Amino acid sequence: MIILSFLFFVTAILYSSVGFGGGSTYLALLLIWNIPYYIFPVIALCCNIIVVSGNCFNYIKAGNLNTNLLFPYLIGSIPLAFFGGSLQIEKKFFEILLFVVLIFAGFLLLFKFKSYDDRNKILRKIPKIISIVIGGILGFISGIVGIGGGIFLSPILFLIKAGKPKHIATTASIFILINSISGISGQLTKNIVLSEILNYWFLFLIVFIGGQIGNYLNLKIFPARILALVTAGLVIFVAARMGYNLLI
Repeated sequence: MIILSFLFFVTAILYSSVGFGGGSTYLALLLIWNIPYYIFPVIALCCNIIVVSGNCFNYIKAGNLNTNLLFPYLIGSIPLAFFGGSLQIEKKFFEILLFVVLIFAGFLLLFKFKSYDDRNKILRKIPKIISIVIGGILGFISGIVGIGGGIFLSPILFLIKAGKPKHIATTASIFILINSISGISGQLTKNIVLSEILNYWFLFLIVFIGGQIGNYLNLKIFPARILALVTAGLVIFVAARMGYNLLI
């Protein structure tokens, strides 16, 4: 478990440095380490909440919250994240879905990492109904897989030029936080043994420390686009490792 803890620590640092929670990579790592399938979505979502809570606090404190940007996506995502989390799916299908999610998210980040330092873009006004639909789709996928969905939302918002980088980072972090809570609520409607989750309490402590370090790196040291590029590399690497496991 020492290696798993270290990987969770590194994941929390990298993801929090660009405003994410790391849920997709936590899931892949738990899958690789053969943690019981029925509990690791809740573990990953709890880690998400712990990591992005610090990001949300710092971003809001810095005055980067844009409610007009955030709320339509939450309106669509919250109920569908709960519904997706409540669904029972087979482990093999889950593995394939998570692999696709990781590959897609990794390449989205890779292709859009330069946008994290783009201060001069022309913004577009996105119709609220489109924002609600996007939020709903991401919420549903997030609920099924057990992630927060911000790793998809952030690149999409950059792609459609929906807001300034600081507003997008804040929106993605809060989206992850709320979706993770909604997803856990859905997961808990299934037959999950909560006492087993407590056996992994050390992972929660590890990601809390890593999340604080990552948030400091974002605010004080490294350019966001460099951190986004490194995070994209991590996501793609973990996806490749998962893909290898699926093939053998």
